[in-house]
Parts: sequence; structure tokens; C-alpha cells
Amino acid sequence: MWLNTLLLALRSIRRNLLRSFLTILGIVIGVSAVITMVTVGNGATQGVQNQIAGLGTNLLQLRPGQRMGPGSGGQSAPAFKDSDAEAIASQIGGVSAAAPESRSAGTLVANGRNWSSVITGSNNDWLQIGNWALASGRTFTDGELRAGAAVCLIGETVRRELFGGEVALGQQLRVRQISCEIVGVLASKGQGAFGNDQDDLVLVPIKTLQRRITGNTQVNTLLVSMTDGSDPARVKASLRQLLRERRKLADTDEDNFNVLDTKQLADTLSGTTKIMTMLLGAVAAVSLLVGGIGIMNIMLVSVTERTREIGLRLAIGALEREVLLQFLIEAVVLAALGGLIGIVLATAASIALAAVMNVPYQFDPAVNLLSFLFSAVIGVLFGYFPARRAARLNPIDALRHE
Repeated sequence: MWLNTLLLALRSIRRNLLRSFLTILGIVIGVSAVITMVTVGNGATQGVQNQIAGLGTNLLQLRPGQRMGPGSGGQSAPAFKDSDAEAIASQIGGVSAAAPESRSAGTLVANGRNWSSVITGSNNDWLQIGNWALASGRTFTDGELRAGAAVCLIGETVRRELFGGEVALGQQLRVRQISCEIVGVLASKGQGAFGNDQDDLVLVPIKTLQRRITGNTQVNTLLVSMTDGSDPARVKASLRQLLRERRKLADTDEDNFNVLDTKQLADTLSGTTKIMTMLLGAVAAVSLLVGGIGIMNIMLVSVTERTREIGLRLAIGALEREVLLQFLIEAVVLAALGGLIGIVLATAASIALAAVMNVPYQFDPAVNLLSFLFSAVIGVLFGYFPARRAARLNPIDALRHE
């Protein structure tokens, strides 16, 4: 009986292909919109997490001032010192590396070209903390770090813009008013978490930056990498206590520095993107209901058109439940077919959008299966009323219908 009923439903759909296609169009759009929004949203969330993880592993950023952003008080708060990073690395447990960081914008000149970039002063621990790898060359020697030698490492963007296809290693690079030797080229990291180009930089020893470029000993940022398995709360409490002692703050004084945990930042941004993904998915799901109403409308028209057929089936002995099942299966097949087409379109659209937005494509079988089942349920819900109407027709009145 089930097979016969299914064949009758498929035959009826095939008789009106164009109308059947237009009927399921709402379901196709709804399913594809829901899956695309959720898939791209999940990819964006993963992209944010990957980019923030690229800043460093278990990274803490310390800056002068009571908070970040406008009005942070960073101008009036005293800057850090190089020795603060050394004290953190040697005196606090759970810290794998600590590095001072100072930055300054400047023009770079080499090979007859110029390029504006960010000049960063730090040490070799900065590379470890930021998960930087060398594409070629070497890191700074201890002697170069102590003496503030005129040497530098450059990012992939700087290498491409100034040297093109030529070998940059061993070349001279003019950084503002000094000329330094390129001893290493950093491997590319791409776009950062906030849309910045991480490869657009020049790294010099921090003493080189202080003595020859900025002319002061200020350290704008301290970067601290925690060991795996360490307690972030305990490490941050120890950092706070040590820096308060080194900055000679009284018990009643507020901290004149702030600590940013990149893991907390990643969790916050990921939570925001997940909420936006859910909202977009919910809005797209409304179109599924619209598609369901379209199925119910067409099924009611179909019942009206096939009144004589229904009356004939009932007159020769078909049961009401068999007629009910025929129209119900027809509605479910339409909705399920729309769901399958929607999944195919959503997969293609998600892959294309992920490539355009430069986020990873993440296939989520749960979302695809749930959307398909939801479309089938829509067929049951909105197909039941027309099917019940067909099953309750009076055979005599149905046969008289013109």
C-alpha cells in the first residue's frame, strides 16, 4: 500500500512539473538560506578563533593605563621598562616567555622603492610568543640584542613590496634614518583578527629602536606567554602583584596598567559571532514557513482539481486513510525534494562565500540534517489539512463535481 501510494504521489507531481517546482521554491530558498547562514557564520567564528590564536599561544598583553581604548589613561601612566619583561619571565611561575614591545611607524627604503610600514622593537622571545616562524635567515644574536645592532627581520609583505622576486636576505634596508642588514624573513601569517596585515612589519632589536629610531627607552607593551596547563587567574594575579611592586604603587592606589587575555577576547568575539549566526538562521527559517504555506495552497488547489478522481477512488472502495495518506505523502515528497535541492544549493553557496570572505568552510552535518527534517515536517504540517479535506469528500458529491 505504501509503495502504491508513493507512486501515485510521484505521478501526480510529474504531471505538473512546473507547478511542483514553483511550489517547492519557497522550501528550497528557506533551506538553502538557513544552511548557508549557519555554515558561513560557523566559518567566521572559526576564522576569528584562528586569527586570535595566531597572535600567540596563551597570550597576555600588558599595557600602561587602567583600560584599553579611548580615555584609557595610557598617556599619563608610566611606560614599562625592558627589565619588567625579564622580571616576569624569571619570577613568575607558569610563564614560558615574556617580551617587551615598542612600535613606531616609518618609511622603509630599499632597492629603489619605498614602503610605509610598522617598525617593531623586541627580542627573540617575541617570535616565540607570537608563533612566528622564519621563512629564511636567522634570529638576532645575544650580542646584537645587547648592542642594539643595525639588523632586522622583515615580514612577507615588506619583502614583496620592496624586493619583489629578488632575494631579500643579506640586503640593506633603510629604516627611517638608519640602514640595517636583513638577517631574516618571517613566514607569512596573513590577515590579523582585526583586519590588519600581520606581515607588514619590520622587527629590530628593542635597543636599536630605542637608541636609533624613537630616542627613548619607553616600552609600550609587555607580551607574556603562559605555559600549557597553567592557571590564567593565578598567573594574572602574580603579574599584577609583581608590577604593582615594580611600579611602586601603594595599597590604596589603583593599577596604572591593564592585562588583556587573548583567550577571553577570542571567547567574547566567538560568542558574538555565534549569536549573530543564530539570529540570521532564525530570520532565514521564516522563509521555510512561507514555503509551507505555498505547499498548503497548491495542495488545496490540487484537491479541488482532482475532486472527481478522489470521488472515483472512494466509490470503488478506497478508504479515507488511503486518500489522506496519498495527499499527505505528496506534500511530504514536495517538501523533502525542496530540502534536498536546498542542501545542494547551500553547499555550493557556502563554499563560494567562504572563499570570498576568506573564512574556513565547515560542513555541519547536524545543520544539514536538521534543515532537511524540518522541511519534511513542514510538508506534514501544511499538507495535513488539504489531505484531510480530500479524504472527507462525499463520493457522490465528488463524482458530480465538474
